[in-house]
Order: sequence, then C-alpha cells, then structure tokens
Amino acid sequence: MYEPISNNELAAIAAEFGTPVYVYHAEKIADQYHKLTEAFKGHPTKFFYACKALTNINILKYMRSLGALLDCVSINEVKLGLMAGYKPDQILFTPNCVDFKEILEGASLGVRMNIDNISILEQFGHKFGGTYPVCIRINPHIEAGGNYKISTGHIDSKFGISIHQQRHIERIVKATGIHVQGLHMHTGSEIKDIDVFLRGLDIMFGIAANFKGLDFIDLGSGFKVAYKDEDHETDVTTLGQKVAEAAQEFEKEYDRKIELWFEPGKFLVSECGSLVVKANVIKQTTATVFVGVNSGFNHLIRPMFYESYHRISNISNPDGAKRIYTVVGNICETDTFAWDRVLNEVSEGDLLVFHNAGAYGFEMSSNFNSRLKPAEVLVKDGKAKLIRKPDVFEDLLRNQVV
Repeated sequence: MYEPISNNELAAIAAEFGTPVYVYHAEKIADQYHKLTEAFKGHPTKFFYACKALTNINILKYMRSLGALLDCVSINEVKLGLMAGYKPDQILFTPNCVDFKEILEGASLGVRMNIDNISILEQFGHKFGGTYPVCIRINPHIEAGGNYKISTGHIDSKFGISIHQQRHIERIVKATGIHVQGLHMHTGSEIKDIDVFLRGLDIMFGIAANFKGLDFIDLGSGFKVAYKDEDHETDVTTLGQKVAEAAQEFEKEYDRKIELWFEPGKFLVSECGSLVVKANVIKQTTATVFVGVNSGFNHLIRPMFYESYHRISNISNPDGAKRIYTVVGNICETDTFAWDRVLNEVSEGDLLVFHNAGAYGFEMSSNFNSRLKPAEVLVKDGKAKLIRKPDVFEDLLRNQVV
C-alpha cells in the first residue's frame, strides 16, 4: 500500500521548485493500475493509458514500466509514445476529424489505427485494402458521463460511426477488403453506472457477430474517480466480473475468442496529481472574502470549463479555524476555482493544494495572459524529481516572428 505525499513533503517541493507546481505520485498511479488488472483478471483484458490526460514523457515511461499500453488521439502523442519506448503495436491511434495525411502518417509509423468516420474508413480501405488491419469506432447512441461536455456516445456527438450506419460499414469492408480487427466505443467520462458499459458491450457483441476476423472489443473508459469525500469510484471489481461473464457467453454462442480492451486515463492519473499554489492576496468585499492565488485557468481550467470540483487544502495552516472563502486566480477573466469553500484560515503567503489534479490539469494549460506554465515534479520511492522545467519568458517568444 502506498503512502500519500505529506503536507511537509509538498511544502518542501514548493520551496525547492517554486509555485505553482504540479506534483505527481508514482505509487498512486501504480495502485490504480493494479486495481484494474486485478478487477479484470477473469478474462483476457488489455489496458491502454489514454495519454491525453497527462502526456509528460516521464509519465508515459512509467506507464510502460507498469505494463500499460498507450491510447493516442494525435500524431504527436503517437510520436511521444514511440519516444517513451512503446512499440508501434502497443499504441492505439484514435484521431478525430483530422486530415487524411495524419492518418497516413500514423500508418507509416505502424501503430494500430482506430477509424471513427465513414469517409476516412473508405479512403483507408481503398489505400490499404486488407494489408493494414483497423479498429472501427462505433457511436452506440448511449448518453453517459458526468457532464454533457464529456459525454461522447450520444446521437449528436462528433465521435464514432453511428450504429445505424452498420450496413454502410459492411459495404465498405466488402468493396475494399479492409480487415476489421477490432471494434471500439467510448460513451463518456465520469461514468458511475456500470450498466452503461454492459449495455455498450451488448451492442458491440451484436455488431461483432458480423465481423469474422475480429480479435478485440475496446470499451474505451470513463471510469469515475472520487473528487469529494462522499464520492465513489466506478465499481471496477463488479464491472470486471460482469464483463467477463458476458464475454464468455459471447464466446460460447459464436465459438470465438474475443479480447477486451479499456482506455483508462483519468482513473490512472487524476488522484496522483496535486497543484500547489500560493495565496497572493486575501481580498474582502461587501459580498465575500476572496483568496487570490498565483495560478488561474491557464494552469487548471477544469473548474471553469467543466464546473468540476477539486478539494482544496491549506497545508500552511492545516489546523486553523474554519473560514469561508471564494478561491480565484490571477487571470484577467472570471477564473473562479471554488465559490464559498470552507478552508482552514488562509493568510497571504500560505500554500494551498488542489487535489485530484493529475488528469487534464497541466495537460490543458496555456500561456493565456502571457503567463507561464508551471513545473512538473514526479515523486517516486519518496524522492522528488523535476520532470518539466517551469516556463521562462523566452519560451513565449521562441516561435514568434518579429
């Protein structure tokens, strides 16, 4: 069992590397990964880390050391994966609405291709025929997820080929001879109800019956993590049992072996990450008391973009009296991290920690307001290692043409 990073350790990292700083806990990632492999041991299952959650190459190398494969959504993520030591057949490339040239580049690198629209499938089939096996992403028309912005399987989603276009897929397969090796779906993120996965699997089994050369079904991910004390993770243990039972029934009925794949991202890295910031100012108005920190949505945009909740701790005064604050950033926009949040009393200069910030935190950061991106630090075996230097002003100028 891993030991969480203590307040004193976080404070020491902030003192050494400055703030804001992202801190990741390697052993927490391993704990989450092993939780999945144990839950799904009842049936042959592979896990592809959805690296769009956090692409630092040191994280990718660590994922590879654990045994996780890699899910990529852009050609540059593919290249990062190869640089991290992944072999092409260990990478699944699932681009969306990209130029066909990017598809061809992925194929030239030899990675597994996951195609999510009719036009690209047809072009790919005419180009490669049956010489390059593909996976096809299906939109099952299942609306799921904790927020409409992270729901990707509903009828209005841009992702995947509609289940109602199955005959069109079959026509392209017949005309081009393309080899369909796998089927894929992903309905969204933060899914609490495991029946969503089981309904999706049932749909995929129905389609799979029509593709004799199928090796695997990829159910994406969307496993929920706990952001609040009263939250619960997706029950992956029960899901693993039910998925194994369903897969075994399919294999009996069709006398075929089928492998299952999942693409966890947030589930693996969300809880490993903390964003440590400094309280710049305490500003009292007629309506509230603001804590203004030295960060903003240029570093952590999830609360503003998804209305997501991140627990906040004052590690400089963990035993202080409880006070109500609104925590805001230093960006010239409304960048409110939390309204009316109860915190231990905050003074200017205190260190605050945003928890569960490993997924889509640094990864969605920007240089808005010409502000700089923070450092990233990985704690492994009790030792803190700088894995990304903080921006310096010259970084903002490097590619500008004067």
